[in-house]
Amino acid sequence: MIGSAAAFAPATVANLGVGFDVLGLAVERLGDEARVRIERRGSGSATAEVERIEGDDGVGELPATGVNNTAAAAARAVLDDVGVRAHAAIELHKGMPIGSGLGSSAASAVAAAFATNRALGSPLRRAQLLNACIEGERLASGRHADNVAPALLGGLVLVRRTDPVDVIRLPLPAGLWLAVVRPRTQVLTREARAALPKETPMAHAIQQSADLASFVSACYSGDLDLLGRSMCDVLAEPTRIGLIDGAEETLSAMRSAGALGASISGSGPSLFALCRSKETARDAGEAAVGVCGGSYFLSRADVPGARPA
Repeated sequence: MIGSAAAFAPATVANLGVGFDVLGLAVERLGDEARVRIERRGSGSATAEVERIEGDDGVGELPATGVNNTAAAAARAVLDDVGVRAHAAIELHKGMPIGSGLGSSAASAVAAAFATNRALGSPLRRAQLLNACIEGERLASGRHADNVAPALLGGLVLVRRTDPVDVIRLPLPAGLWLAVVRPRTQVLTREARAALPKETPMAHAIQQSADLASFVSACYSGDLDLLGRSMCDVLAEPTRIGLIDGAEETLSAMRSAGALGASISGSGPSLFALCRSKETARDAGEAAVGVCGGSYFLSRADVPGARPA
Protein backbone atom coordinates (compact mmCIF):
# COMPACT_ATOMS: atom_id res chain seq x y z
CA MET A 1 0.00 0.00 0.00
CA ILE A 2 1.27 3.48 -0.89
CA GLY A 3 -0.89 5.46 1.52
CA SER A 4 -4.40 6.28 2.69
CA ALA A 5 -6.36 9.41 3.55
CA ALA A 6 -9.87 10.70 4.14
CA ALA A 7 -11.50 13.92 2.98
CA PHE A 8 -14.81 15.77 3.24
CA ALA A 9 -16.38 17.88 0.49
CA PRO A 10 -19.39 20.14 1.13
CA ALA A 11 -22.74 20.39 -0.59
CA THR A 12 -23.14 23.26 -3.02
CA VAL A 13 -25.78 25.58 -4.43
CA ALA A 14 -25.25 26.00 -8.18
CA ASN A 15 -26.46 28.72 -10.56
CA LEU A 16 -27.62 31.12 -7.81
CA GLY A 17 -30.46 31.97 -10.15
CA VAL A 18 -28.62 34.36 -12.43
CA GLY A 19 -25.51 32.27 -13.14
CA PHE A 20 -26.69 29.16 -15.00
CA ASP A 21 -23.75 26.70 -15.23
CA VAL A 22 -21.47 29.58 -14.17
CA LEU A 23 -21.91 30.30 -10.43
CA GLY A 24 -21.64 27.96 -7.46
CA LEU A 25 -21.50 28.36 -3.69
CA ALA A 26 -20.35 25.95 -0.98
CA VAL A 27 -22.70 25.46 1.98
CA GLU A 28 -22.43 24.10 5.52
CA ARG A 29 -23.78 20.98 7.25
CA LEU A 30 -24.18 18.60 4.30
CA GLY A 31 -21.48 16.86 2.29
CA ASP A 32 -19.73 13.60 1.41
CA GLU A 33 -16.72 11.89 2.92
CA ALA A 34 -14.34 9.61 1.03
CA ARG A 35 -11.69 7.31 2.48
CA VAL A 36 -9.11 6.27 -0.08
CA ARG A 37 -6.47 3.55 0.10
CA ILE A 38 -3.81 3.53 -2.63
CA GLU A 39 -2.47 0.09 -3.59
CA ARG A 40 0.18 -0.88 -6.13
CA ARG A 41 -1.18 -3.05 -8.95
CA GLY A 42 1.72 -4.22 -11.13
CA SER A 43 2.54 -2.19 -14.24
CA GLY A 44 -1.00 -1.68 -15.58
CA SER A 45 -2.92 1.56 -15.90
CA ALA A 46 -4.40 3.45 -12.96
CA THR A 47 -7.68 2.07 -11.67
CA ALA A 48 -10.21 3.02 -8.99
CA GLU A 49 -13.28 1.44 -7.46
CA VAL A 50 -15.76 2.31 -4.73
CA GLU A 51 -15.72 -0.73 -2.44
CA ARG A 52 -18.41 0.49 -0.07
CA ILE A 53 -21.13 3.15 -0.05
CA GLU A 54 -23.11 4.10 3.02
CA GLY A 55 -25.06 7.06 4.28
CA ASP A 56 -28.12 8.98 3.14
CA ASP A 57 -31.15 7.74 1.20
CA GLY A 58 -30.72 6.50 -2.32
CA VAL A 59 -27.20 5.06 -2.11
CA GLY A 60 -28.48 1.78 -3.53
CA GLU A 61 -29.05 3.62 -6.81
CA LEU A 62 -25.40 4.66 -7.11
CA PRO A 63 -23.04 2.69 -9.36
CA ALA A 64 -20.01 1.30 -7.55
CA THR A 65 -17.66 0.65 -10.47
CA GLY A 66 -14.84 2.88 -11.59
CA VAL A 67 -16.49 3.23 -14.99
CA ASN A 68 -19.70 4.83 -13.70
CA ASN A 69 -19.08 6.29 -10.24
CA THR A 70 -18.04 9.95 -9.99
CA ALA A 71 -15.82 9.32 -6.96
CA ALA A 72 -13.93 6.50 -8.65
CA ALA A 73 -13.55 8.43 -11.90
CA ALA A 74 -12.15 11.46 -10.08
CA ALA A 75 -9.72 9.34 -8.05
CA ARG A 76 -8.50 7.60 -11.19
CA ALA A 77 -8.03 10.97 -12.90
CA VAL A 78 -5.81 12.13 -10.01
CA LEU A 79 -3.66 9.00 -10.35
CA ASP A 80 -3.35 9.66 -14.09
CA ASP A 81 -2.46 13.34 -13.56
CA VAL A 82 0.25 12.41 -11.06
CA GLY A 83 1.49 9.56 -13.25
CA VAL A 84 1.04 6.82 -10.64
CA ARG A 85 0.03 3.39 -11.88
CA ALA A 86 -1.86 2.18 -8.86
CA HIS A 87 -5.34 1.31 -7.60
CA ALA A 88 -7.54 3.57 -5.46
CA ALA A 89 -9.90 1.65 -3.18
CA ILE A 90 -12.64 4.00 -1.96
CA GLU A 91 -15.14 3.96 0.87
CA LEU A 92 -17.79 6.63 0.34
CA HIS A 93 -20.11 8.06 2.98
CA LYS A 94 -23.00 10.01 1.46
CA GLY A 95 -24.13 12.93 3.58
CA MET A 96 -27.02 13.89 1.28
CA PRO A 97 -29.43 12.10 -1.03
CA ILE A 98 -28.96 11.95 -4.78
CA GLY A 99 -31.30 14.12 -6.81
CA SER A 100 -31.32 16.86 -4.16
CA GLY A 101 -29.97 19.69 -6.31
CA LEU A 102 -27.14 20.22 -3.82
CA GLY A 103 -24.24 18.76 -5.78
CA SER A 104 -24.31 15.18 -4.49
CA SER A 105 -22.29 13.70 -7.36
CA ALA A 106 -19.86 16.63 -7.26
CA ALA A 107 -19.23 16.24 -3.52
CA SER A 108 -18.38 12.57 -4.05
CA ALA A 109 -15.96 13.39 -6.87
CA VAL A 110 -14.26 16.19 -4.94
CA ALA A 111 -13.93 14.22 -1.70
CA ALA A 112 -12.39 11.27 -3.56
CA ALA A 113 -9.99 13.44 -5.58
CA PHE A 114 -8.87 15.39 -2.51
CA ALA A 115 -8.36 12.21 -0.46
CA THR A 116 -6.47 10.48 -3.29
CA ASN A 117 -4.09 13.41 -3.61
CA ARG A 118 -3.46 13.41 0.15
CA ALA A 119 -2.86 9.65 0.13
CA LEU A 120 -0.18 10.22 -2.50
CA GLY A 121 1.52 12.89 -0.38
CA SER A 122 -0.28 15.91 -1.92
CA PRO A 123 1.75 16.27 -5.14
CA LEU A 124 -0.99 18.42 -6.69
CA ARG A 125 -2.09 21.83 -5.45
CA ARG A 126 -5.77 22.30 -4.70
CA ALA A 127 -6.49 24.16 -7.95
CA GLN A 128 -4.73 21.42 -9.93
CA LEU A 129 -7.35 18.92 -8.73
CA LEU A 130 -10.15 20.71 -10.54
CA ASN A 131 -9.75 18.88 -13.82
CA ALA A 132 -9.93 15.48 -12.09
CA CYS A 133 -13.05 16.59 -10.21
CA ILE A 134 -14.67 17.72 -13.46
CA GLU A 135 -13.81 14.37 -15.04
CA GLY A 136 -15.69 12.67 -12.22
CA GLU A 137 -18.69 15.00 -12.47
CA ARG A 138 -18.80 14.47 -16.23
CA LEU A 139 -20.29 11.01 -15.65
CA ALA A 140 -23.29 12.45 -13.81
CA SER A 141 -24.13 15.67 -15.64
CA GLY A 142 -21.56 16.46 -18.31
CA ARG A 143 -18.42 18.56 -18.13
CA HIS A 144 -19.60 21.18 -15.64
CA ALA A 145 -17.76 22.85 -12.75
CA ASP A 146 -20.40 24.98 -11.03
CA ASN A 147 -20.70 22.35 -8.27
CA VAL A 148 -17.22 20.83 -8.13
CA ALA A 149 -15.37 24.17 -8.12
CA PRO A 150 -17.01 25.55 -4.94
CA ALA A 151 -16.95 22.10 -3.31
CA LEU A 152 -13.19 22.02 -3.84
CA LEU A 153 -12.25 25.68 -3.38
CA GLY A 154 -14.99 26.91 -1.05
CA GLY A 155 -16.88 30.20 -1.13
CA LEU A 156 -18.46 31.62 -4.26
CA VAL A 157 -16.90 30.60 -7.57
CA LEU A 158 -17.46 31.79 -11.13
CA VAL A 159 -16.62 29.25 -13.84
CA ARG A 160 -15.25 31.06 -16.87
CA ARG A 161 -14.22 27.95 -18.82
CA THR A 162 -14.00 24.19 -18.25
CA ASP A 163 -11.70 23.46 -21.21
CA PRO A 164 -9.18 24.62 -20.26
CA VAL A 165 -10.30 25.01 -16.66
CA ASP A 166 -10.54 28.67 -15.63
CA VAL A 167 -12.41 29.60 -12.44
CA ILE A 168 -12.55 32.78 -10.36
CA ARG A 169 -13.20 33.13 -6.63
CA LEU A 170 -15.61 36.01 -6.04
CA PRO A 171 -15.79 38.02 -2.80
CA LEU A 172 -18.93 37.73 -0.70
CA PRO A 173 -20.48 40.67 1.15
CA ALA A 174 -20.07 40.30 4.89
CA GLY A 175 -22.92 38.83 6.89
CA LEU A 176 -24.67 36.92 4.10
CA TRP A 177 -26.59 33.77 5.07
CA LEU A 178 -28.58 31.18 3.15
CA ALA A 179 -31.75 29.29 3.89
CA VAL A 180 -31.69 26.02 1.95
CA VAL A 181 -35.05 24.25 1.62
CA ARG A 182 -35.38 20.56 0.85
CA PRO A 183 -38.89 19.66 -0.39
CA ARG A 184 -40.20 16.11 -0.19
CA THR A 185 -39.45 15.27 -3.81
CA GLN A 186 -36.58 14.35 -6.13
CA VAL A 187 -35.49 15.84 -9.43
CA LEU A 188 -32.72 14.12 -11.37
CA THR A 189 -30.23 16.35 -13.19
CA ARG A 190 -30.78 14.65 -16.53
CA GLU A 191 -34.54 15.29 -16.27
CA ALA A 192 -34.02 18.95 -15.36
CA ARG A 193 -31.60 19.43 -18.27
CA ALA A 194 -34.04 17.78 -20.65
CA ALA A 195 -36.65 20.37 -19.66
CA LEU A 196 -34.47 23.30 -20.77
CA PRO A 197 -35.39 25.05 -24.02
CA LYS A 198 -33.21 24.34 -27.04
CA GLU A 199 -33.06 28.02 -27.98
CA THR A 200 -32.96 31.25 -25.95
CA PRO A 201 -34.55 34.49 -27.13
CA MET A 202 -32.02 37.27 -27.66
CA ALA A 203 -33.84 39.50 -25.13
CA HIS A 204 -33.50 36.83 -22.44
CA ALA A 205 -29.79 36.33 -23.16
CA ILE A 206 -29.21 40.08 -22.87
CA GLN A 207 -31.16 40.34 -19.62
CA GLN A 208 -29.36 37.36 -18.06
CA SER A 209 -25.96 38.72 -19.09
CA ALA A 210 -26.74 42.15 -17.60
CA ASP A 211 -27.99 40.65 -14.32
CA LEU A 212 -24.96 38.36 -14.03
CA ALA A 213 -22.65 41.34 -14.54
CA SER A 214 -24.50 43.38 -11.91
CA PHE A 215 -24.43 40.38 -9.51
CA VAL A 216 -20.64 40.21 -9.80
CA SER A 217 -20.43 43.98 -9.34
CA ALA A 218 -22.54 43.70 -6.19
CA CYS A 219 -20.19 41.02 -4.81
CA TYR A 220 -17.25 43.41 -5.13
CA SER A 221 -19.06 46.53 -3.93
CA GLY A 222 -21.03 44.85 -1.12
CA ASP A 223 -24.28 46.35 -2.45
CA LEU A 224 -26.87 43.91 -1.08
CA ASP A 225 -29.82 45.63 -2.72
CA LEU A 226 -28.15 45.30 -6.11
CA LEU A 227 -27.29 41.68 -5.33
CA GLY A 228 -30.94 40.91 -4.69
CA ARG A 229 -32.17 42.79 -7.78
CA SER A 230 -29.69 40.84 -9.91
CA MET A 231 -30.96 37.37 -8.91
CA CYS A 232 -33.38 37.06 -11.81
CA ASP A 233 -33.26 33.83 -13.82
CA VAL A 234 -34.97 34.00 -17.20
CA LEU A 235 -33.14 30.97 -18.66
CA ALA A 236 -33.60 27.89 -16.45
CA GLU A 237 -36.06 28.74 -13.67
CA PRO A 238 -39.13 29.33 -15.88
CA THR A 239 -38.92 25.80 -17.33
CA ARG A 240 -37.69 23.95 -14.24
CA ILE A 241 -40.03 25.46 -11.68
CA GLY A 242 -42.90 23.29 -12.89
CA LEU A 243 -40.91 20.14 -11.95
CA ILE A 244 -41.06 21.08 -8.25
CA ASP A 245 -44.47 21.08 -6.56
CA GLY A 246 -45.21 24.42 -4.91
CA ALA A 247 -41.86 25.94 -5.89
CA GLU A 248 -43.23 29.23 -7.18
CA GLU A 249 -45.24 29.84 -4.01
CA THR A 250 -42.30 28.80 -1.84
CA LEU A 251 -39.87 31.21 -3.52
CA SER A 252 -42.42 33.99 -3.18
CA ALA A 253 -42.83 33.22 0.53
CA MET A 254 -39.07 33.45 1.12
CA ARG A 255 -38.85 36.79 -0.66
CA SER A 256 -41.81 38.09 1.36
CA ALA A 257 -40.02 36.99 4.54
CA GLY A 258 -37.16 39.36 3.73
CA ALA A 259 -34.81 37.36 1.49
CA LEU A 260 -32.67 39.37 -0.91
CA GLY A 261 -33.38 36.80 -3.59
CA ALA A 262 -34.48 33.19 -3.93
CA SER A 263 -34.26 30.55 -6.63
CA ILE A 264 -33.79 26.86 -7.44
CA SER A 265 -30.57 25.23 -6.27
CA GLY A 266 -28.95 23.67 -9.31
CA SER A 267 -31.43 21.40 -11.05
CA GLY A 268 -33.66 21.26 -7.95
CA PRO A 269 -35.75 20.31 -6.10
CA SER A 270 -33.88 22.13 -3.30
CA LEU A 271 -34.57 25.85 -3.14
CA PHE A 272 -32.51 28.58 -1.50
CA ALA A 273 -32.68 32.18 -0.37
CA LEU A 274 -29.81 34.65 0.08
CA CYS A 275 -30.40 36.80 3.15
CA ARG A 276 -28.85 39.77 4.96
CA SER A 277 -28.59 37.94 8.30
CA LYS A 278 -29.01 34.61 10.03
CA GLU A 279 -32.29 35.81 11.54
CA THR A 280 -33.74 36.71 8.14
CA ALA A 281 -32.56 33.40 6.72
CA ARG A 282 -34.40 31.59 9.51
CA ASP A 283 -37.55 33.57 8.75
CA ALA A 284 -37.25 32.66 5.08
CA GLY A 285 -36.74 28.98 5.88
CA GLU A 286 -39.73 28.88 8.20
CA ALA A 287 -41.89 30.62 5.60
CA ALA A 288 -40.77 28.14 2.95
CA VAL A 289 -41.55 24.94 4.84
CA GLY A 290 -44.88 26.45 5.84
CA VAL A 291 -45.74 26.40 2.14
CA CYS A 292 -44.05 23.30 0.72
CA GLY A 293 -43.34 21.15 3.77
CA GLY A 294 -40.00 19.35 3.82
CA SER A 295 -37.15 20.80 5.85
CA TYR A 296 -34.60 23.59 5.76
CA PHE A 297 -31.17 24.39 7.11
CA LEU A 298 -29.13 27.56 7.47
CA SER A 299 -25.63 28.21 6.21
CA ARG A 300 -23.17 31.05 6.17
CA ALA A 301 -22.50 32.15 2.62
CA ASP A 302 -18.70 32.00 2.88
CA VAL A 303 -17.60 28.50 3.92
CA PRO A 304 -14.50 26.38 3.18
CA GLY A 305 -14.29 23.75 0.50
CA ALA A 306 -12.78 20.25 0.63
CA ARG A 307 -10.71 19.43 3.69
CA PRO A 308 -9.14 16.47 5.53
CA ALA A 309 -11.63 14.31 7.45
